[in-house]
Amino acid sequence: MTPLPRTGIGVDVHAYADEGSDRELWLAGLHWPGERALAGHSDADVAAHAAADALFSAAGIGDLGQHFGTSEPEWAGAAGTALLAEAARRVRAAGFEIGNVAVQVVGNRPKIGPRRDEAIAALSAAAGAPVALSATTTDGLGLTGRGEGVAAIATALVVPAERGPGGGASR
Repeated sequence: MTPLPRTGIGVDVHAYADEGSDRELWLAGLHWPGERALAGHSDADVAAHAAADALFSAAGIGDLGQHFGTSEPEWAGAAGTALLAEAARRVRAAGFEIGNVAVQVVGNRPKIGPRRDEAIAALSAAAGAPVALSATTTDGLGLTGRGEGVAAIATALVVPAERGPGGGASR
């Protein structure tokens, strides 16, 4: 029987850090100098976090909080791309190949368009798979529209890996 693809959804939201915070904005695997940072346990990269959560969802192996929760001190301050790379490793270890991930950032700032290609390259490298990136605003509605934070929504497609002799994945 041909293994069927599996899809997953991930969502992440972070409020902006307090004015004067020494944090820096990391979003979609990129540093955004001059932009207000997001608050969080790790670097608060909502795009990378949503992508990781979508991968966990597609593989049926939990969620971001289960794997990298605030009770896990080793992930404090971690780069979102490090979390995404580790999520991809865990999904593959669970017996899946990653087809692709699509991420949409929801917020007023920063403007993703001018750095989209760079962000796609960073996220794709971390996931070891193609990542598409888009962005939108909410026309002034909700926490992102009021400029209180940034959100991201992601979907992922994984396929059960073919098993070779001895149970290992064949390539």
